[in-house]
Amino acid sequence: MPTLFDPLALGALTIPNRVMMAPMTRGRATRDHVPTEMMAEYYAQRASAGLIISEAIGLSRQGLGWPYAPGLWNDAQVEGWKLVTNSVHDRGGLIVAQLWHMGRMTHSALTGEQPVSSSATATPGDAYTYDGKEPYEVARPLAAEEIPGVVADYVHAAHNAIAAGFDGVQIHAGNGQLIDQFLRDNANFRTDAYGGSIANRIRLLVEVTQAVADAIGAGRTSVRLSPNGETYGVDDSDPTPLFEAVAIALDPIGISFLELKEASPTGTFVSTDVPRQSPMMRPHFKGPLVLNSDYDLDRAQADLDSGLADAISFGRPFLANPDLVQRLRERAPLNPTREETLYTQGAEGYTDYPALDEEIAVA
Repeated sequence: MPTLFDPLALGALTIPNRVMMAPMTRGRATRDHVPTEMMAEYYAQRASAGLIISEAIGLSRQGLGWPYAPGLWNDAQVEGWKLVTNSVHDRGGLIVAQLWHMGRMTHSALTGEQPVSSSATATPGDAYTYDGKEPYEVARPLAAEEIPGVVADYVHAAHNAIAAGFDGVQIHAGNGQLIDQFLRDNANFRTDAYGGSIANRIRLLVEVTQAVADAIGAGRTSVRLSPNGETYGVDDSDPTPLFEAVAIALDPIGISFLELKEASPTGTFVSTDVPRQSPMMRPHFKGPLVLNSDYDLDRAQADLDSGLADAISFGRPFLANPDLVQRLRERAPLNPTREETLYTQGAEGYTDYPALDEEIAVA
């Protein structure tokens, strides 16, 4: 059986180990959503990951509603990302860009327009803006004739990602973002071809995935889902048939991998009693399956041993441990994450976490 430290073929890529870095928003870009040299250092420090999935990257101004988050819709942003991808590649790493449309989770204070979604709903709670927290606004439903433009925005961002030197892209279709707002029945109340039946609710995801795969190659295209439980107010009354249908629809496209963020009853960020959907989806998706959320070494290896997963993506452990692969291999202690610096704009809690070799030298 493979271990976490064995290579794996993912479409057009072969990754050196199965310890992947999960996408995590950090808010270190400029106000124009351009990546910085500090971001290049951060990602390069973590280049020993089998594959880095970037933080979520806005594919359009309409879809990006997080302060200091990076984008991929204009030339300046492409040039900024070249700093990052070159730095990762110089360290021998691989990195894909996660493409992000937040839908109803944006705010007019950041985008200059009313949020859009599948239906006229609002995310519970408050949005982060440059002026502090503001209540989320009610979104307007995307008109059917607007949807091809949204699909085109994904394709444009995917082309820009390749131009910026990324090794592929990941379509963010989970965590309550726009595509998730179409997938699940407590956010999608449409009566047209994108609402109602499961076949209709998965239509946007399938159209986006096929279009991106056609544009840059299926072997450089992946998808992320969060199929169990509620995230940012988005949930489904019967997730198993929904996500089985998603797995069946994505399989023939031939994407490089499917990543599932699956909450548990004791999750540190999101918790739920809704069962994991990966065991039900695995028989329908024949490509590589990557699982995520609150994994440690032993649990990760157990899911590889059972055949449920082909690789595991780690989130917060990679924030505080740039050399996480080495630490897992040696069963070394992990640095704790400094929660108060997750979304600040400086190097503290970002590029100043020590590697294991540095800790040994100090000791």
